[in-house]
Amino acid sequence: MIIAVGNDHAAVELKETIKEHLTAMGHEVIDCGINRGEKADYPVMGEKVARMVADKQADAGIAMCGTGIGISIAANKVKGIRAACCSEPYSAKMAKEHNNANVLCYGARVVGDELAKMITDTWLNAEFQGGRHAKRVDLISAIDNKEDR
Repeated sequence: MIIAVGNDHAAVELKETIKEHLTAMGHEVIDCGINRGEKADYPVMGEKVARMVADKQADAGIAMCGTGIGISIAANKVKGIRAACCSEPYSAKMAKEHNNANVLCYGARVVGDELAKMITDTWLNAEFQGGRHAKRVDLISAIDNKEDR
């Protein structure tokens, strides 16, 4: 799987940990983030990851900032993106199984390295359940196509 990973300056170290983790699992990682000593605004980084997924240059995305909230809000502004900010594995599982989330977000100031790995693994291993959830995901997608969007 090709996974776009991005971060702002609050999540540089966590991004590196997650990149190593994903690579060790056999995934290809596209680094959309910044490195130590650089500064970046989380909306810019969230959009970068989201556009990689929306444009099908990546199969999924993971975006990190201090809390995960701002970067998930930014990612969700990109048409076709369903970004979920998750601080524990259960929400990550539900985000994929029920909402077919294609971008996972979390905060470096909220979760540590090992919890971030657990959240990531849970999300990657979960599968969209379809069924009654497909109708709801379609309703979410329909919002993207409204004129006022």
